[in-house]
Amino acid sequence: VQSSTTMASLYSKAAAVLLLATSATAFVFPTSRGVRVEPLYMNKKKKQRPKVNTNKGFGGGSSASSGSTTSSALESDMLIRPKTTSNFKYAGSIRPGLQSPKRNVPIEKIKLPDYALDGQPKNRPALFPWVIETKKPEEIEKMRASGRCAREVLDLAGREVRPGITTDEIDRIVHEATIARGAYPSPLNYHNFPKSCCTSVNEVICHGIPDDRQLQEGDIVNIDITCYLDGYHGDCSEMFVVGGEAAADPVAKRLLQT
Repeated sequence: VQSSTTMASLYSKAAAVLLLATSATAFVFPTSRGVRVEPLYMNKKKKQRPKVNTNKGFGGGSSASSGSTTSSALESDMLIRPKTTSNFKYAGSIRPGLQSPKRNVPIEKIKLPDYALDGQPKNRPALFPWVIETKKPEEIEKMRASGRCAREVLDLAGREVRPGITTDEIDRIVHEATIARGAYPSPLNYHNFPKSCCTSVNEVICHGIPDDRQLQEGDIVNIDITCYLDGYHGDCSEMFVVGGEAAADPVAKRLLQT
C-alpha cells in the first residue's frame, strides 16, 4: 500500500510538472467555434517607447539642419539647463552651466559624417591593434588636409581665450571657422554631443561641454578640436591659461608641465 501511495504521489507530481510546462507555452481560450490556442511567451520583452528628440543639452539627439547660426548673443529664453543629478560628487568648483541650442550646419554645402543626422556612428574601424590599414597617397593627403584644418581652427579659438569670454562663445567661433573651411565640426551630435568642440576647464578632465560660464583669470582650459573634411577627421587639442602663463598658480603650472 505504501508503495502504491508513493507511486501515485510521483505520478501526481509528474502530471503537475507536465501541466506547468504546457501552460508555459500556450493558454487555451474557449471560442464560439471550439477552442483557440494562443502562445504565451514567458520572457516577452516589454515594448519600449520610441525616443523623443527634445534637443535638450547632452543626449538631446537633434540633427544637423540647413542654415548657419552666427549670433554671438545668448538669448536667455533659448538657453538649456542640462540634466544633472543631485548626488553627483564634483571634483571641484566647476558646475554645468546653461547651454545654447545646437548650432546648425548647411547640409547642402558640407559633407556630413554618418552620425550627423541621428547621432549614431555606423562605420567603425577595427579595434584590434595588430590590424593596420595601409593608406594610399591620396588618402594620406586628405588626412593632412583635415589635420591642417583642425590646427587652424584651434589657433583661432586659442587666441580668443581671455577673462570674461564664455566657452559657448568659443564654441561659436570654432563652429563658424570650421564651416568656413568646408568642414564639419566632428563633436557635433556624435552620440548626441550638443556642441562643436570640447572645452574642459580646470578640474574637468576632458570632453567638457561649452556653456555660459565666463572664463576667469587663472583658469586653465583645454580646447579640443576635431574637423571632418573630405571623409577624414583631423583632431588636435591644446591647454591654455586664461590671462597668460603668469596668471597660473603653481599647481596649474606643474600640471601643464607634467
